[in-house]
Amino acid sequence: MNEPDKKPHYHVTAALIWSNGRVLITKRPEGTHLEGFWEFPGGKKEKGETLKDCLEREIKEELGIKVKAGRQVLSIDHEYHSKSITLHVFKCKILEGEPNAIQCQEIKWSDPAGLAELLFPPPDRKIVEFIGAVKTDEL
Repeated sequence: MNEPDKKPHYHVTAALIWSNGRVLITKRPEGTHLEGFWEFPGGKKEKGETLKDCLEREIKEELGIKVKAGRQVLSIDHEYHSKSITLHVFKCKILEGEPNAIQCQEIKWSDPAGLAELLFPPPDRKIVEFIGAVKTDEL
């Protein structure tokens, strides 16, 4: 008897980068899964990488800045139709540079209260809910 096809599972990282009480979000590029949705910057872990190394690499590639991944604040499991993910969310600090939209359509510093009005994929929506439930100075 054949085992049913298993969906691939990916470990994905996301950064909470704060400045003056606002959090950095990015808009997914055209031609990608969930294009046009807002998300917290980050990406898929590659073989041999730690989650923090992954996040620091992805932020450099996507935004052209150097960050230090700090404490993990949240972990979210989500099932899409063709894959499943675990999204690992870390508090990050900018060490060098100013963010630029290199591998995304747009970047935005958003007030936490305004996040609920924007379109986010389901896992990122859980980050928005988390941010709304805690004091920003704890992040």
